[in-house]
Amino acid sequence: MYSEDKDKQVPQEEQEPLKKETVTEATDKEETDTEATETKETEPKEKKKKRDKKQEKIDALELEVSELRDKFLRNEAELQNFKRRSNEERIRERKYANAEFAKAILPMIDNFDLAFEKEKENNQIKDALKGFEMIYKNLKTTLEEQGLKEIEALGKPFDPNYHQAVMTEENEDVEAGTVIEVYQKGYMFKERLLRPAMVKVSE
Repeated sequence: MYSEDKDKQVPQEEQEPLKKETVTEATDKEETDTEATETKETEPKEKKKKRDKKQEKIDALELEVSELRDKFLRNEAELQNFKRRSNEERIRERKYANAEFAKAILPMIDNFDLAFEKEKENNQIKDALKGFEMIYKNLKTTLEEQGLKEIEALGKPFDPNYHQAVMTEENEDVEAGTVIEVYQKGYMFKERLLRPAMVKVSE
Protein backbone atom coordinates (compact mmCIF):
# COMPACT_ATOMS: atom_id res chain seq x y z
CA MET A 1 0.00 0.00 0.00
CA TYR A 2 1.43 3.24 -1.12
CA SER A 3 1.61 6.28 1.08
CA GLU A 4 -0.56 9.16 0.14
CA ASP A 5 2.45 11.51 0.13
CA LYS A 6 4.29 9.47 -2.43
CA ASP A 7 1.22 9.22 -4.58
CA LYS A 8 0.77 13.04 -4.49
CA GLN A 9 2.63 14.74 -7.36
CA VAL A 10 2.87 18.44 -8.18
CA PRO A 11 0.99 19.23 -11.33
CA GLN A 12 3.00 20.43 -14.35
CA GLU A 13 1.09 23.74 -14.45
CA GLU A 14 2.22 24.58 -10.92
CA GLN A 15 5.89 23.78 -11.63
CA GLU A 16 6.18 26.26 -14.59
CA PRO A 17 5.57 29.46 -12.58
CA LEU A 18 8.25 28.41 -10.13
CA LYS A 19 10.79 28.05 -12.91
CA LYS A 20 9.80 31.43 -14.41
CA GLU A 21 10.13 33.14 -11.04
CA THR A 22 13.59 31.62 -10.57
CA VAL A 23 14.73 32.74 -14.04
CA THR A 24 13.32 36.25 -13.48
CA GLU A 25 15.13 36.58 -10.15
CA ALA A 26 18.39 35.46 -11.74
CA THR A 27 17.97 37.94 -14.60
CA ASP A 28 17.18 40.76 -12.20
CA LYS A 29 20.27 39.88 -10.17
CA GLU A 30 22.44 39.90 -13.26
CA GLU A 31 21.04 43.29 -14.33
CA THR A 32 21.62 44.67 -10.83
CA ASP A 33 25.20 43.37 -10.85
CA THR A 34 25.77 44.85 -14.31
CA GLU A 35 24.42 48.23 -13.24
CA ALA A 36 26.59 48.16 -10.14
CA THR A 37 29.64 47.29 -12.24
CA GLU A 38 28.87 50.06 -14.73
CA THR A 39 28.36 52.50 -11.86
CA LYS A 40 31.71 51.51 -10.38
CA GLU A 41 33.38 51.95 -13.76
CA THR A 42 31.63 55.27 -14.42
CA GLU A 43 32.52 56.84 -11.03
CA PRO A 44 36.30 56.64 -11.51
CA LYS A 45 35.95 58.11 -15.02
CA GLU A 46 33.93 61.04 -13.70
CA LYS A 47 36.40 61.58 -10.87
CA LYS A 48 39.31 61.46 -13.33
CA LYS A 49 37.53 63.92 -15.58
CA LYS A 50 37.00 66.28 -12.66
CA ARG A 51 40.64 65.91 -11.62
CA ASP A 52 41.76 66.65 -15.19
CA LYS A 53 39.63 69.79 -15.33
CA LYS A 54 40.95 70.91 -11.96
CA GLN A 55 44.52 70.32 -13.11
CA GLU A 56 43.86 72.29 -16.29
CA LYS A 57 42.66 75.22 -14.19
CA ILE A 58 45.73 74.95 -11.96
CA ASP A 59 48.04 74.85 -14.98
CA ALA A 60 46.26 77.86 -16.52
CA LEU A 61 46.57 79.83 -13.26
CA GLU A 62 50.25 78.92 -12.90
CA LEU A 63 50.88 80.07 -16.48
CA GLU A 64 49.04 83.34 -15.84
CA VAL A 65 51.05 83.92 -12.64
CA SER A 66 54.28 83.23 -14.52
CA GLU A 67 53.35 85.67 -17.30
CA LEU A 68 52.38 88.35 -14.77
CA ARG A 69 55.65 87.83 -12.91
CA ASP A 70 57.64 88.18 -16.14
CA LYS A 71 55.69 91.31 -17.05
CA PHE A 72 56.31 92.76 -13.60
CA LEU A 73 60.05 92.04 -13.84
CA ARG A 74 60.24 93.61 -17.32
CA ASN A 75 58.39 96.72 -16.12
CA GLU A 76 60.66 96.90 -13.07
CA ALA A 77 63.76 96.64 -15.28
CA GLU A 78 62.43 99.35 -17.62
CA LEU A 79 61.71 101.60 -14.64
CA GLN A 80 65.21 101.09 -13.26
CA ASN A 81 66.73 101.82 -16.69
CA PHE A 82 64.62 104.97 -16.97
CA LYS A 83 65.76 106.12 -13.51
CA ARG A 84 69.38 105.36 -14.40
CA ARG A 85 69.17 107.27 -17.70
CA SER A 86 67.44 110.21 -16.02
CA ASN A 87 70.07 110.30 -13.31
CA GLU A 88 72.89 110.15 -15.87
CA GLU A 89 71.24 112.94 -17.86
CA ARG A 90 70.96 115.12 -14.74
CA ILE A 91 74.62 114.49 -13.91
CA ARG A 92 75.59 115.31 -17.49
CA GLU A 93 73.57 118.54 -17.43
CA ARG A 94 75.18 119.63 -14.17
CA LYS A 95 78.63 118.65 -15.45
CA TYR A 96 78.31 120.73 -18.63
CA ALA A 97 76.07 123.47 -17.23
CA ASN A 98 78.74 126.13 -17.84
CA ALA A 99 79.82 124.85 -21.27
CA GLU A 100 77.67 127.29 -23.25
CA PHE A 101 78.80 130.17 -21.07
CA ALA A 102 82.45 129.23 -21.65
CA LYS A 103 81.82 128.97 -25.39
CA ALA A 104 80.33 132.46 -25.39
CA ILE A 105 83.48 133.81 -23.68
CA LEU A 106 85.84 132.36 -26.34
CA PRO A 107 85.62 135.38 -28.72
CA MET A 108 86.71 137.60 -25.84
CA ILE A 109 89.71 135.34 -25.18
CA ASP A 110 90.52 135.42 -28.90
CA ASN A 111 90.57 139.22 -28.82
CA PHE A 112 92.93 139.21 -25.88
CA ASP A 113 95.25 136.77 -27.67
CA LEU A 114 95.20 138.87 -30.85
CA ALA A 115 95.88 142.08 -28.97
CA PHE A 116 98.81 140.61 -27.06
CA GLU A 117 100.27 139.15 -30.28
CA LYS A 118 99.93 142.30 -32.40
CA GLU A 119 100.69 144.99 -29.85
CA LYS A 120 103.33 143.35 -27.68
CA GLU A 121 106.06 145.46 -29.31
CA ASN A 122 104.09 148.70 -29.05
CA ASN A 123 105.79 150.65 -26.26
CA GLN A 124 102.99 153.23 -26.12
CA ILE A 125 100.46 150.73 -24.78
CA LYS A 126 102.89 148.35 -23.10
CA ASP A 127 101.87 149.35 -19.57
CA ALA A 128 98.17 149.12 -20.43
CA LEU A 129 98.67 145.66 -21.86
CA LYS A 130 100.12 144.49 -18.57
CA GLY A 131 96.89 145.37 -16.84
CA PHE A 132 94.82 143.59 -19.51
CA GLU A 133 97.14 140.61 -19.30
CA MET A 134 96.38 140.25 -15.58
CA ILE A 135 92.63 140.35 -16.33
CA TYR A 136 93.13 137.81 -19.12
CA LYS A 137 95.05 135.41 -16.88
CA ASN A 138 92.46 135.66 -14.10
CA LEU A 139 89.67 135.02 -16.59
CA LYS A 140 91.39 131.98 -18.08
CA THR A 141 92.24 130.60 -14.62
CA THR A 142 88.61 130.89 -13.55
CA LEU A 143 87.37 129.19 -16.73
CA GLU A 144 89.98 126.45 -16.44
CA GLU A 145 88.82 125.74 -12.89
CA GLN A 146 85.34 125.21 -14.33
CA GLY A 147 86.63 122.79 -16.98
CA LEU A 148 87.91 124.86 -19.91
CA LYS A 149 91.08 123.52 -21.48
CA GLU A 150 93.09 124.73 -24.46
CA ILE A 151 93.73 122.08 -27.15
CA GLU A 152 97.42 121.52 -27.85
CA ALA A 153 98.02 121.90 -31.57
CA LEU A 154 101.32 123.50 -32.62
CA GLY A 155 103.90 120.83 -33.45
CA LYS A 156 101.40 118.02 -32.82
CA PRO A 157 100.22 115.44 -35.37
CA PHE A 158 97.05 116.59 -37.08
CA ASP A 159 93.97 115.09 -35.39
CA PRO A 160 90.63 115.69 -37.16
CA ASN A 161 88.83 115.16 -33.87
CA TYR A 162 90.41 118.29 -32.41
CA HIS A 163 91.97 120.19 -35.32
CA GLN A 164 90.44 121.85 -38.37
CA ALA A 165 92.90 122.19 -41.26
CA VAL A 166 92.30 125.39 -43.20
CA MET A 167 95.60 125.30 -45.12
CA THR A 168 98.41 122.92 -46.02
CA GLU A 169 102.02 123.67 -46.84
CA GLU A 170 105.08 121.70 -47.83
CA ASN A 171 107.67 121.72 -45.08
CA GLU A 172 110.76 119.55 -45.17
CA ASP A 173 111.68 120.34 -41.58
CA VAL A 174 108.74 118.41 -40.09
CA GLU A 175 106.90 115.21 -40.86
CA ALA A 176 103.87 115.36 -43.11
CA GLY A 177 100.63 115.79 -41.21
CA THR A 178 102.13 117.99 -38.50
CA VAL A 179 100.47 121.21 -37.34
CA ILE A 180 102.89 124.02 -38.22
CA GLU A 181 100.72 127.04 -37.43
CA VAL A 182 97.63 127.82 -35.33
CA TYR A 183 95.21 130.45 -36.63
CA GLN A 184 92.67 130.09 -33.88
CA LYS A 185 93.00 128.20 -30.61
CA GLY A 186 90.71 125.27 -29.93
CA TYR A 187 89.11 124.47 -26.58
CA MET A 188 87.63 121.57 -24.66
CA PHE A 189 85.16 121.84 -21.80
CA LYS A 190 85.93 118.80 -19.66
CA GLU A 191 85.47 115.89 -22.12
CA ARG A 192 83.36 117.86 -24.59
CA LEU A 193 84.77 119.66 -27.64
CA LEU A 194 83.79 123.33 -27.61
CA ARG A 195 85.72 124.40 -30.68
CA PRO A 196 88.40 122.73 -32.83
CA ALA A 197 91.69 124.51 -33.39
CA MET A 198 92.03 126.10 -36.85
CA VAL A 199 95.47 125.13 -38.15
CA LYS A 200 97.92 124.87 -41.02
CA VAL A 201 99.25 121.37 -41.68
CA SER A 202 102.47 120.25 -43.35
CA GLU A 203 102.31 118.07 -46.46
